[in-house]
Amino acid sequence: MNASHSAPSSPASGNGAASPPRAVLFTDARVFDGRSDELSAPARVLIADGKIASIGDGDDVPAGARTVDAGGRTLTPGFIDAHAHVMLQPTLGEAANTDLAYHGLYGASMARLYLSRGYTTIRDTGGNTFSLKKAIDAGLTEGPRIFPSGPIISQTSGHGDFTPAAEPSRLVGGHRDNMQRDGHLLVVDGVPEMLQAVRYVLGRGASQIKLAVSGGCASERDPLDITEFTAEEIGAAVQVAGDWNTYVLAHVYNPSGIRRAVEAGVRTIEHANLIDLETLQLMKDSGTWLSPQVSVYVNDPPGLAPQTKEKFTQAREGLNTLFTLAKKTGFDRIGFGSDIISAPDTLAKINEEFVHRTKWFSPAEILRQATGNNGKMLALSGPRNPYPGTLGVIEPGAPADVLLIDGDPLEDPSLLTDPEKNLTVIVKDGQVFKNLLGE
Repeated sequence: MNASHSAPSSPASGNGAASPPRAVLFTDARVFDGRSDELSAPARVLIADGKIASIGDGDDVPAGARTVDAGGRTLTPGFIDAHAHVMLQPTLGEAANTDLAYHGLYGASMARLYLSRGYTTIRDTGGNTFSLKKAIDAGLTEGPRIFPSGPIISQTSGHGDFTPAAEPSRLVGGHRDNMQRDGHLLVVDGVPEMLQAVRYVLGRGASQIKLAVSGGCASERDPLDITEFTAEEIGAAVQVAGDWNTYVLAHVYNPSGIRRAVEAGVRTIEHANLIDLETLQLMKDSGTWLSPQVSVYVNDPPGLAPQTKEKFTQAREGLNTLFTLAKKTGFDRIGFGSDIISAPDTLAKINEEFVHRTKWFSPAEILRQATGNNGKMLALSGPRNPYPGTLGVIEPGAPADVLLIDGDPLEDPSLLTDPEKNLTVIVKDGQVFKNLLGE
């Protein structure tokens, strides 16, 4: 760990249980609570037993508490990435020629990267993150809280089907590709296979289910205009998820796929770049969440095939329509995510998302999307929520995930793009993972 970073305050014990973290008292902090439009007046915030104990005067400060003089800096909730792929950062070639142990080590390094950028929670929307989540929870490695979806569930020739073209169909004895065998993807067809797949993934510990319901930018076989899975297949997934008291999220770009997903009961729509007004109104009326991304479309990844490059162009051009319609209709159930795959250097710049969104949203709206809004979205997992408590906010009783930022991100969100300098303190679950201000 960098010498300017403090060590975690409560290492895990051998049985995976962590000792109570040391209490932390922030003084002279201006608080963004995850819900408001502006910062508070300078305040005192006490963290104890892994939770926000009080804001302002309140509980007595526990003996031995660490005091951090914020000096008027901004205290925010930890950021949440609602569309992460922490295990899918190796290239497809690397993933196909290495085993799951390598993927896990790679994923652990990406988890530490996420935490260093201020992300104390991620909703992983595709990848075999189950063991990584357990290792982080046990204190074996550092990283954010993970809400795992497990494998992306796709139809044959859908967004999650990366079976090599030379591989025969499973109908005539073909085999599943490495990405499926390693648990990152799962290709199913028909209601019986969908029922089995969703039950299996939930049994592994998924907090929600991810389906691919349209073509995708990163996959070569499926144009963005096609709709994937029948209404019956999607409905079967929604029914099983509902039986487990959680929900389904859907990767989908086009209006027909979005309508099919929403009408089947899908609770969050990922991407939606090609949406139209009627379909967005349906989402609004249905209480559906929108989980969009911007940074991943700003620059084309290198080496794209012409047809793939065209899909990225379509998606990029659709963003302005999507967000303009959201503003026009007053749609505010909007989350914040990255969808960065096979690009660790891009993931290191994830906080550029805060700047890219200023074309359509105010800094306060963007910070709410990355904190309080995403916390509400993650709460859709109900009793399958692996981290009970109100995430994405600073309020008494909430989990103690906070960032101390040098400057005011409501005035200048670009300061978040230099996390090494401007994220002066990072606290997750009451543990101090970074402290540039000393004791």
